Amino acid sequence: MKAVLALEDGKVFTGQSFGAAAGQWGEVVFNTGMTGYQEVLTDPSYAGQIVVMTYPLIGNYGVNRQDYESRRSFARGFVVREVCDYPSNWRAAYTMGDFLAREGVPGISGVDTRAITKHLRSYGAMRGYIATGEVDTEELVEKARTSPHLSGQNLVGEVATSEAYTLAGDGPRVVVVDLGVKQNIIRKLREKDCAVIVVPPTATAGEITALSPDGVLLSNGPGDPVDVSAAVGTASELTGKIPLFGICLGHQVLCLALGGKTYKMKFGHRGANHPVKDMRTGRVYITSHNHGYSVDEESLAGLDVEVSHVNLNDNTVEGIRHKKLPVFGVQYHPEASPGPHDSDYIFEQFMDMMRGEGQ
Repeated sequence: MKAVLALEDGKVFTGQSFGAAAGQWGEVVFNTGMTGYQEVLTDPSYAGQIVVMTYPLIGNYGVNRQDYESRRSFARGFVVREVCDYPSNWRAAYTMGDFLAREGVPGISGVDTRAITKHLRSYGAMRGYIATGEVDTEELVEKARTSPHLSGQNLVGEVATSEAYTLAGDGPRVVVVDLGVKQNIIRKLREKDCAVIVVPPTATAGEITALSPDGVLLSNGPGDPVDVSAAVGTASELTGKIPLFGICLGHQVLCLALGGKTYKMKFGHRGANHPVKDMRTGRVYITSHNHGYSVDEESLAGLDVEVSHVNLNDNTVEGIRHKKLPVFGVQYHPEASPGPHDSDYIFEQFMDMMRGEGQ
């Protein structure tokens, strides 16, 4: 079956449909990972987005039941150059097409993903519409132009838990504010025997302190950080009272809570191979990314905050640390999945902070 991806600026790409036979709108972004497509598709941070994979062959090891990063896929669409219909992996339970069909996500293959990526790099991430079957391309372009922008949507509310739950452990008690948390963040905490209490994004500072946590982790998630004002207010109230650690969207929320500002990037960082420099040690790590917003470094001037990590591709802020209080965050994903595990040490820093041994 024919499939079409139309962008808001009038660009149209035609290929073959796989996955769900449906129409869907979203912000069109690209991911440079060579593997890890299952983790990408089940990462809640992709809510509201149509994902273009730059690596040409996708689906060759299938989809398994173990590597989900959330309860389902929240992506709005999936775009690849070539999809593999006959995966080879002993854990594979579904083909790429079967998985997308089960999740209700439309996919398109047989398109020039290099051309799409170059276009997005030149003109920025933009709204798009993906549809299957015989369609009116001018109508699809108009649908893309009139679809909502990523900012202003309640995407965190779509992906986060609505009720608190607890995972037992004998180590430090960590409250995870779920803004769209990936399961590997929780796995990393449980590997360190933490007792993990996951709370909704609307949890108040009072509700969190009543749980007697040793530390609070603000998770990753989708959308514009200014749209999660409740979490920003909560982080502000908790600052100086409990050790705070933010990842990706959680890092941006922390910066807003401390008085900083964020901005929308031209096309963002999405992939598993971004070089990030730890300014304290001078060491460079290859890291996993998924974000379209960043912290404005100039807005941190005059605050008791220092930039702890920098992206060596474009010098954007990849981490911050409070100079006096036990508060820090990283823009990238130290838990990986997908991506390298170079940054596992970030979780150890959080453990040290909760033990009062470091900042």
